[in-house]
Amino acid sequence: MNYTSVLLTLAGVLMLSVMSPGPNFVVVTSTAIASRRAGIATGLGLAAASGTWALIAIAGLSLLLAHVSWIHAVLRLVGAAYLVWLGLKMMLTARRPLPTGERLATSGWSAGKRGYLVSMTNPKAIAFYGSIFALLIPAHAPFWFGAVVVAMAVAISCGWYCSVALLASHPAVRQLLVRRKAVLDTITGALLMGLGARLLAGS
Repeated sequence: MNYTSVLLTLAGVLMLSVMSPGPNFVVVTSTAIASRRAGIATGLGLAAASGTWALIAIAGLSLLLAHVSWIHAVLRLVGAAYLVWLGLKMMLTARRPLPTGERLATSGWSAGKRGYLVSMTNPKAIAFYGSIFALLIPAHAPFWFGAVVVAMAVAISCGWYCSVALLASHPAVRQLLVRRKAVLDTITGALLMGLGARLLAGS
């Protein structure tokens, strides 16, 4: 089997997945507006989640979801509840000023955890890694292939989301976004709550 062509296909699919708008993009952008450091940490958290999902997919997520249907339902409910909670929190704090000083200096770890949790409870990630991604992985692939796939998932996710964080935290872009913080946070929160509510309604 030509594993190189499979890896190239997986890389292309991964790029399209991370670049499509969704909760991951929303959370890294909104965090980077407050702090470049926190935005980068969020990107790293999302990258770690991508690696985790790739590892789970290689271990047979699609097979598990196909035979144990309640697991998919539980993941959907948890993800939906987390999106609603995160969106509500953003809406309630939309008019608060951005944190400064020491609060920003110690926010990296929390931002990374939030990025990781958003991706791990993102139904889009569950659907992607549990179907298309898992189906592209050859059966009985060697260990090195799985290691490359996981590393590739982390690298692509990290490159994209950290680039988004750097752009959103650029002084010119940040100044524009900060002036519209209340509106942007309200819209973002409503979007996250809407996504969560839609998932709850369809579960």
